[in-house]
Amino acid sequence: MNIGLDIMGGDYAPKETLTGVLQYFEQVPESSVHLLLIGNAEAAAPYMPAIDPYKHRFTFIEAGESIGMHEHPTKALKEKPNSSIAIGFGLLHKGKADAFISAGNTGAMMVGALYSVKAIDGILRPTIATPMPRQDGKFNFLLDSGINADCKPEHLVQFAQLGSLYSYHVLGVENPKVALLNIGEEEGKGNLLCQATYPLLKEQSGINFIGNVEGRDLFLNKAEVIVCEGFVGNVALKLAESVYDIFKVQKGFNDPFLDNFNFEIYGGTPILGINSPVIISHGIAHALAFRNMIDLACRIIESDLTGKLKEYFKKGE
Repeated sequence: MNIGLDIMGGDYAPKETLTGVLQYFEQVPESSVHLLLIGNAEAAAPYMPAIDPYKHRFTFIEAGESIGMHEHPTKALKEKPNSSIAIGFGLLHKGKADAFISAGNTGAMMVGALYSVKAIDGILRPTIATPMPRQDGKFNFLLDSGINADCKPEHLVQFAQLGSLYSYHVLGVENPKVALLNIGEEEGKGNLLCQATYPLLKEQSGINFIGNVEGRDLFLNKAEVIVCEGFVGNVALKLAESVYDIFKVQKGFNDPFLDNFNFEIYGGTPILGINSPVIISHGIAHALAFRNMIDLACRIIESDLTGKLKEYFKKGE
């Protein structure tokens, strides 16, 4: 399998990106994975000697331009066709890459995903989902976590379906429990969106809907898939990330549960509902995140998640 990796994406690229590649090569024995490293050769030159012993496992693809973190996504993709992100999506669109990874401009990644590989037929809105650590060492799956700030009930229903399929096929969760994030457990609670979404989820076949959960349940074993609009999801995500920053980084607390709040252990989040696997990460990603994003891309490809999503929504289930 060929995995495209934007080595220019992120605040610490290309050093951290290529260090993550080195970690992957060192820790994973010979495999069918071939990396397509997309970036500027001059910027990458100081870090390439470290991965030269593994040159049979990667191909370097020159990208003369890069998209900055604060550039306008649509304008940047249009005006910079030789950027690492644009080239990555070109490889994906042509079938030369089986997945694409970047910690670069999130807006540009979303625009590229929607206008290059496009949404799967039947998908109203693609979504991004984020693992939320549980006390038992496993993870729940929260979606949407940021790209769909305003949603309709039918969007949340599809998020539930996408999250369930991902949890089952990629994470190996049997019959994942699905819940609606709300301000109370009782049916009828919440704003107009939650009130309208609950009965739709309740009647939806193919998902194991258990009802509402509250914010205090995010880190408990009540539901493996938790759905909400992106505004609420992003607030919850950033709150969870602050827990790690405050207690682990600033105060030095050590605890296995706390360690799981570090986003780098899962690397990045998949964009669900598009025709090819795309994984995005924080701009502050370091080597560990890139190494783990490669693993995640492999699991998504090996599970044929995209094919299963296409078949599911083709059936109109």
